[in-house]
Amino acid sequence: MEPEIKLSLDLDLELFREFLNDAQEHLDNIEQGVLVLETTPSDEETINTIFRAFHTFKGNAGFLDLVPMSELAHTLESLLGLARDGTIVVDKPIIDIILEGRDVLNQFVVEINNRITGDISEEPIIVPTENLRDRVKVMLDNPPSPGSEPEQPAAQEAAPEVEAFELSEEDFPSEEETNADSPDSEPKKEPSASTEEEAVKPAEAPKAAEPKPQKPAAPAVSNSMAAPQTTAIKVATTKLDSLVDLVGEFVIAQSVVMQDIHSSMIGNNKFLKNLTQLNRISRELQHVAMSMRMVPIRSTFQKMTRLVRDVADRQNKEVKLLLDGQDTEIDRTVVEKISDPLIHMIRNAVDHGIETKEDRVANGKPEYGTILLRAFHQSGNIVIEITDDGAGLCRERIFKKAVEKGVVSPNAQLSDSEVFNLVFEPGFSTAAQVTDISGRGVGMDVVRRNIHEMRGKIRISSVEGHGSTFTIFLPLTLAIIEGLIIKVGTQRFVVPVSSVRESFRITPDMLTSTLGKGEVLNVRNQLIPLLRLSQYLTIDDATEDINNGIVIHLESEHQSRCLLVDALVGKQEVVIKNLGDVYDNDPAIAGGTILGDGQVVLILDPSALVKLSNKSMESAGMADSLF
Repeated sequence: MEPEIKLSLDLDLELFREFLNDAQEHLDNIEQGVLVLETTPSDEETINTIFRAFHTFKGNAGFLDLVPMSELAHTLESLLGLARDGTIVVDKPIIDIILEGRDVLNQFVVEINNRITGDISEEPIIVPTENLRDRVKVMLDNPPSPGSEPEQPAAQEAAPEVEAFELSEEDFPSEEETNADSPDSEPKKEPSASTEEEAVKPAEAPKAAEPKPQKPAAPAVSNSMAAPQTTAIKVATTKLDSLVDLVGEFVIAQSVVMQDIHSSMIGNNKFLKNLTQLNRISRELQHVAMSMRMVPIRSTFQKMTRLVRDVADRQNKEVKLLLDGQDTEIDRTVVEKISDPLIHMIRNAVDHGIETKEDRVANGKPEYGTILLRAFHQSGNIVIEITDDGAGLCRERIFKKAVEKGVVSPNAQLSDSEVFNLVFEPGFSTAAQVTDISGRGVGMDVVRRNIHEMRGKIRISSVEGHGSTFTIFLPLTLAIIEGLIIKVGTQRFVVPVSSVRESFRITPDMLTSTLGKGEVLNVRNQLIPLLRLSQYLTIDDATEDINNGIVIHLESEHQSRCLLVDALVGKQEVVIKNLGDVYDNDPAIAGGTILGDGQVVLILDPSALVKLSNKSMESAGMADSLF
């Protein structure tokens, strides 16, 4: 009979929350440390770090009377003890069983978290541990000598397979849970029956040895996101989000007050100087508040190491994952939302991109494939690249499949980037066979949709036979954007500057009409559709004379459209406000904001504007309710 955990209705919730936060941190360090041992099995510092993590986890779980968790951690700790003493060498079977044990402990953590964040149930929590503990005990009773092949226990055949790449979102810790490195990270009450080792602070990161050319590079285990001399504290994310919201409201209110007072105090230089100082302080306050939400993308990247290992092992491939730019900081909400798209693309890269060992050798490549996952800042955005040296995308096969599905016509003239973008169509897949990992064509369209929801974009470049690169462009934060304020009639709108390629006045000879495409502009010998924003939004007092207007050239995902507006008002950072479901029927409306004069204006979505069909532009019936 499997052991069970019963949570009492009168338990100390705050103490359990502290335990869960620390437990998740220890489990993450165990996972990353074990992956380091796969490359450098004799790294004593890493072995000691994993041992201490299990030891602390065991003590904290035992203090809270979580007996099954404590006993399993103790069994795995004993196995690490043999490795620490040099009795055994950490080889693949031992790594596999430690990772499996880590996943079982993580199941307990997730289930307990679900219970205390919802309605605490009297139903016991049962996660199978007996079989795993028996297998570990076989290893403990019959430890293989260093350098010899370990004896495989017979029970291992019946062990359930761990499929880490199918974990749900809730199985992964949020960024804020891995962002502390202070003594407060341990539960407030210390286990009385434990030695002083149980009060050890989170272990410092071991130094990963230089990877050998023929082996996969291993990530360093890091338990600290801040500099050693910086003291970190834990803050509830709800409090942090409330602070950011309040600072945004403060900046808006301050802008309104400044604009009201400025006109009446033009002759008072001292007052205007103080007002300017207040504006500078409020902007700095806003930037500091936003920076508090910025976290390194390290933990999200390091999760991919385990994913690559498990998928490659299942596909009988050798794949090396290289990580670059792990300290690149990004908004916490963006980090949480990018995890699923990254998981799917990394999984595809291993399953479909990287060839088998035999195929790679036949093509003159190394037996192991290489995937580079890197992040860096560029032009106010964060860029994430996933590059593999696999088979690449076959342009002809993709185009043929698109024709078969009726996505494009057989005579369509498409560039390479346009053909590659067809893989984002719903249900599109060129996989020769469907596997339990991928191949059903239900993933890449979700990837693109998730990235679009973050106001990002994705591009593909590929050379058949040499590999592919998927490049994701994301805003640093989802709360503030740099916007271009435009005027259409008496109404004002905001367009994200990141999508504005240029603005200009046009001459009549640039305008022409094309059958089936409506009005187009000849911009540097390229025909670009023209959208009269006043007609789409049914604004009656806007200019109709194109010679009196301004054209804004928008670009999104290799698609372009020119917008005709009355005037450009200016450029400023604006705080995005969610409009709820009021404008769900209009994809061109991304949100709203409040300008300095207190007026609420709408923020336009460039990705939706460039994709509007002629029918959508002509009907414009949905815009009647906007004003």
